[in-house]
Amino acid sequence: MPRAGLTTEVVIERGTRLLEAHPADELTLAALAESLGVRVPSLYKHVDGLPGLRRGIMLRAKEKLAAALAGACIGRARADAVRSLAAAYRAWARENPMQYPMTIRAPDPDDAEDQRASASALHVIYTVLAGYHLVDDDAIDATRFLRAAVHGFVSLETAGAFRLAADLERSYDRTIDSVVTALETWPRS
Repeated sequence: MPRAGLTTEVVIERGTRLLEAHPADELTLAALAESLGVRVPSLYKHVDGLPGLRRGIMLRAKEKLAAALAGACIGRARADAVRSLAAAYRAWARENPMQYPMTIRAPDPDDAEDQRASASALHVIYTVLAGYHLVDDDAIDATRFLRAAVHGFVSLETAGAFRLAADLERSYDRTIDSVVTALETWPRS
C-alpha cells in the first residue's frame, strides 16, 4: 500500500530538489526513497524507474520555464518583451542549473506530454516574435537565433566559463541588445 501523501507530483518534486541540492551526486532512486522515508519499490507506483523520474523532472522543468517566460512577457512587446524574456530565461537557468539542461532538448515526437510542455515555451517565444511581424519560417529562424544567443550565454555562464574582468551583466545586456537590433532588422524570407 502506498504511503499516505505520496503522489507522483511529490516524488518528482523531491527528486527535483535532490537533483538541485546535490549537483555533484548522481540522482538515484535509493537516495530519493530514503529522503521520502519509503523503500525503492514504493517509487515504482509513481514513476517508471529512474528514466521515468528524469522524464517527470524534465516535463516539470519545461513547464516551469515556460511559465516564467510567459509571466515575464505579459503586457510587454518587442524590445521590452525580448529583454524580459531573456532576463527570465537567464534567471530561471541560474536558479535551476541542474534542470536547465533538461529544458533545451527537442521534444520526443512520440511523447505527447513532452510535445505539450515544449510547445508552451515555444508559444511564448512566437508571441514575442509576432511583435516584429515574424511568422512562419521567419519565426522559426528568429527563434533559433534568439535561443542560440541566450542559451549560449547562459550555458557558458552556468558552466563558469566567464572569468574575464569585464562586467558580466553589461556583456549580457549587450548580447540581448544585439539580439533586439537583429530582430528589428530581420530579413524577411
